[in-house]
Amino acid sequence: MNRIDRLTAMLIQLQTKKLITAQEIADRFEISLRTVYRDMRALEEAGVPIGAEAGKGYFIMDGYYLPPVMFSEEEANALVLGAKLIEGQTDASIKKHFSEAMMKIKSVLKTAQKEGLEKLEDTIQVSQPVIPSDENFPNNFIATIQKALIEKRVLQFKYFSNYRGDMTERAVEPMGLIYYGNSWHLLAWCRMRKDHRDFRVDRLVKLEMLEERFEPKGVLEDFVNRLTHGSGLEDVVVQIRRDASRFIINQKYYQGFVSETDLGEYIEMKFLVPSLNYFSRWLVCLGDAVKIVSPAKLNELMIERVEELKQNYI
Repeated sequence: MNRIDRLTAMLIQLQTKKLITAQEIADRFEISLRTVYRDMRALEEAGVPIGAEAGKGYFIMDGYYLPPVMFSEEEANALVLGAKLIEGQTDASIKKHFSEAMMKIKSVLKTAQKEGLEKLEDTIQVSQPVIPSDENFPNNFIATIQKALIEKRVLQFKYFSNYRGDMTERAVEPMGLIYYGNSWHLLAWCRMRKDHRDFRVDRLVKLEMLEERFEPKGVLEDFVNRLTHGSGLEDVVVQIRRDASRFIINQKYYQGFVSETDLGEYIEMKFLVPSLNYFSRWLVCLGDAVKIVSPAKLNELMIERVEELKQNYI
């Protein structure tokens, strides 16, 4: 990247956050801190109102904006992928806002880029299960939830539990949004349950953001780990024949994979699993290519799985 392009990219980066450290800039462009300081001076000399806080970083004075940003062909194509994902995996509130944002983005593209995007849009699809809409659940709240997350504001809503089949009134302190199981989930501290809870966004009704603010209880990452892996995890060690291990290169990460050791003919793998019963059913797919090192209980479960298969196919 030549220096002119780098200075332009730096200026764009400075407008993405309230404060950018010199180290962040150096890491992005793979340059020295001395070069960063020199480039900042060059931008100031060009009339860009850059401020600095000692020991913290750089910022652009309020009121200064770049003229419309030009996109490369690759950047514009990447936006199409983002648009397709948002179209298929978000609610009505986000689709509306993103559609308006895309119109603004397309307005600054060159004619050739616009024509390229139109062709690309027709050739990319996001395939997912078709879930019938339910007029009782508007599924139109992600934009409000995002605002509450930023401002740390309490949310109030009615929530339908599929497990109990009832509707309850909740007041929660939102912690984050996570997408899994083909649904968006609001992770929050529930004041009624006095604990962290997971709410499917498409099961919310009459959501309202209150004026009340709060201080976060707990760390989002810890909550996500508990949600993903559960509690009371058990150590599992198995040896998988090398020629079979290639069939689970990606699958193993969904089963609690921790580490592996090369033993030559076999690969010894360690897992942390929430359910030995579930893990044994997954392990069956490897047939005679797996040896169980520990725990002994898993070996007993595998014998049960073999008996089940025997009874089913005899």
